Amino acid sequence: MSEPTQPRTRRGSDSIEVKRIARLLSEGDPEDLRKIFASDELADAGEGASRAVSLAARFAAKEACLKIFPRERELKEIELADFSVRRNGHGNPSIVPSRRAQRLLDQYRLGDIEISLAQDGERADAVAVASLVRAAPGAAGRLIYHLLPVRRRTIMRNLRRVFGGKIPDEEIVRLAQASYGHFARLIWEFACLSVLSEKAKSSLVRVENDQAIRRAHELGHGILILTGHFGNWELIGVAAIVQFPQYRDRFHFLRKPLRPALLDAMVKRRFRRAGLGVIESKGSLYKIIDALAASDAVAFVMDQHAGGRDGVSVDFFGVPANTFRSLAIIALQTGAPVVPCAAYRDRDGKHVLQFDEALPAIGHDDPNEAIRLNTRAYNEALERMVLRHPEQWFWMHNRWKAADGSTL
Repeated sequence: MSEPTQPRTRRGSDSIEVKRIARLLSEGDPEDLRKIFASDELADAGEGASRAVSLAARFAAKEACLKIFPRERELKEIELADFSVRRNGHGNPSIVPSRRAQRLLDQYRLGDIEISLAQDGERADAVAVASLVRAAPGAAGRLIYHLLPVRRRTIMRNLRRVFGGKIPDEEIVRLAQASYGHFARLIWEFACLSVLSEKAKSSLVRVENDQAIRRAHELGHGILILTGHFGNWELIGVAAIVQFPQYRDRFHFLRKPLRPALLDAMVKRRFRRAGLGVIESKGSLYKIIDALAASDAVAFVMDQHAGGRDGVSVDFFGVPANTFRSLAIIALQTGAPVVPCAAYRDRDGKHVLQFDEALPAIGHDDPNEAIRLNTRAYNEALERMVLRHPEQWFWMHNRWKAADGSTL
């Protein structure tokens, strides 16, 4: 049976008379312009007669991008300002989506938006095109999906919760298969790690935006690292620390013991040999405070269900999920910055350790509300990490549970 056909691209187009923008420039409220165009867009448009033409082309481009998402446009979940028109390295126009626009692109499994502009001095036209990004599961992933479907029901339920209604179900199946393939490769890499030299381990990993963690370190409060089960999370820390000998014994992972105990002992031994600390989550508060006081970094794995009093209910992909409150409590009490960090395997086979900029702390008169708001911000950061490389997240975990542990 042939696979159902599906659109490979999404398109949007728009056309606008230049005189409309010229009238807005001469008669409109300047604040209205700033609601549509970013400050660098206004600066790049220049002055004089060409300014209206340039801004008209940008306006048409923004409208064309909006039309790629008709539902969200109608619900006003996205707007013109969510798309900026910038010049790329070759001087050609390119689209830079806002954070919420990028989220939509990722959830619809769309790549970068390509934009075409045309203008004749009286009218500006734009066409925006975004192509579907399809998962590419290998033979191992397809085989495991069909013959050894460990927790397949949970994987499919989780994937549909995040992508359902936005991508065809056959693409969700491909993502599940790619997830199985990733997990099989993860196990193989973990088994081979012990025979690799320090130089070989270092060559496995590329670190991106390490300036973010350096800037956080300069604040002098220690660093809290927000992460989850992305990529090969057991391998990448051991391999990456080789590139940063100045941080040896100054990075600590907060974690629960693994099962079986033999595996837990092996992981801890590898971490400590590499210069990574392990802090047992039970009774860990004073050890974490001491590490931060010494300007060390402590990594919190925050993408799993938190039961009982450990958790606070905040949305994760639009559904309430009990999430560990400890990171927010410690961040608010110590002033330590929270730096999101994700790992993934790139197309060239290398593992990438990617840091994002520290999240701003959210204050509130009610301490419980402050914890809730900051924890929601952490989940939003985790959502962005998941959507970047969904096939490399741990979909086997039952993330969405009620407070009593039952499946939602």
